[in-house]
Amino acid sequence: MTHAHAHANADRASYGLADLAALLRDGHLTSRAAVAHSLARIEETQPTLNAFRRVRAEAASAEAEQADRRLAAGERLPLLGVPVAVKDDTEVAGEPTAFGCAGVFPVAREDGEVVRRLRAAGAVIVGKSNTPEIGQWAFTEGRGFGVTRNPWDLDRTPGGSSGGAAAAVAAGVVPAAVGSDGAGSVRIPAAWTNLVGIKPQRGRISAWPEPEPFHGLTVFGPLARTVADAALLLDVASGSAPGDLHRPDPVTFLPAAGRDPGRLRIGLSFGTAFAIHPLRLDPEIRAATLALAESLARLGHEVVEVEPRYGLVGPAQLPRALAGVRAWARRVPDPALLDPRTRVNIRRGALLDGPLLRLARAAEAPLQRRIGAVFDTVDVLLTPTTAAPPPRVGSTDDLGPGAMDRAMITTCPYAWPWNVVGWPGVNVPAGFTTGGLPIGCQLLGPYASEARLISLAAQLEADRRWDLLRPPAL
Repeated sequence: MTHAHAHANADRASYGLADLAALLRDGHLTSRAAVAHSLARIEETQPTLNAFRRVRAEAASAEAEQADRRLAAGERLPLLGVPVAVKDDTEVAGEPTAFGCAGVFPVAREDGEVVRRLRAAGAVIVGKSNTPEIGQWAFTEGRGFGVTRNPWDLDRTPGGSSGGAAAAVAAGVVPAAVGSDGAGSVRIPAAWTNLVGIKPQRGRISAWPEPEPFHGLTVFGPLARTVADAALLLDVASGSAPGDLHRPDPVTFLPAAGRDPGRLRIGLSFGTAFAIHPLRLDPEIRAATLALAESLARLGHEVVEVEPRYGLVGPAQLPRALAGVRAWARRVPDPALLDPRTRVNIRRGALLDGPLLRLARAAEAPLQRRIGAVFDTVDVLLTPTTAAPPPRVGSTDDLGPGAMDRAMITTCPYAWPWNVVGWPGVNVPAGFTTGGLPIGCQLLGPYASEARLISLAAQLEADRRWDLLRPPAL
């Protein structure tokens, strides 16, 4: 670790989710103070990071006072009085859901299921974090809200599409946040901001009122600085709503963060699914992934090189993604305000809807069998999370739709196949480039394997202590 600016602060910004919950529970801190601190950090960092689309200053302050009364009365809930953020694709009663788009959106009449569960655990939602238009890109910039920046280097993107959530957590503005992942949108920003990001099993966290966002590609998932905090948020947010199409059996994940994973066989993979644009893996990311594999071997795991047989996973993804963009875009009050590249994707979505979308869905089970065969020989797959470090903000401003697709595919080729099969993946921090930019690797597993991935990630965290590192003070 060479860069001197990564340092551990002892101030409140460095408290995690579980820490804050314990301080509140034990009476060492009030929710009013915790929420006021978070709101002050939002105000301080908005001019630089621009992590939030909506700030619930008044509502959150009132909810904090109510939480303090409940705590004083002896009520105990997992996150009672703790400030958290959600991404602006999530319904919060009384707030518009713009999903990165410009224009004046109507306010949501009720909370989405994930927000209902966060509130049921006592969490105070301080705001809705920025995301690119309809979550399409691996950076968080748009005409609706401007540019969201990376706290590790303000000239870089924190990634996308959960970029606002990642920037806020990395900068200690909130202890944790819920993002969403349709092609890597939790894992990519986690990789680029030194965070743990969990893409859970499809259906683990309800997306209701949507029964299946982006035709099953998109799931909600936590972003946090530690594995235990991410597991705690996953526990609180998990569960099904009556209309959900995917309903995995309930599991409690926080205990997994304190459990030895046992000796595992880990498959190291640098290959990607077939793409028309050749892979260029940044040598520093390759080196960081190999170093993480060496850490795993030193911890007693067997690491072997494998390549999953991805097959034609791309044609199973694109119709679902673009038909999903087209469906969401129907909510946009003024389509003329959309990015021209979004309008191209809406037209492509119209072409790919119908028979091609049905074919894409039908391909999922055969792809699960084909890709899942790798788990006959290994327990967990280790790959880079991205092929490149975070790009500079504004670097895609002048790209047309084709060049934009190429930029996304070549920068982020590793994450999206797991959205097609619907299985869990966890980004773990894997060090830094020589220029001080965070690097991430993903631990990938088969159906409903979150507990194993969380145990392994926690073992790595105890060994590598990424949780002690902080970006420069903002």
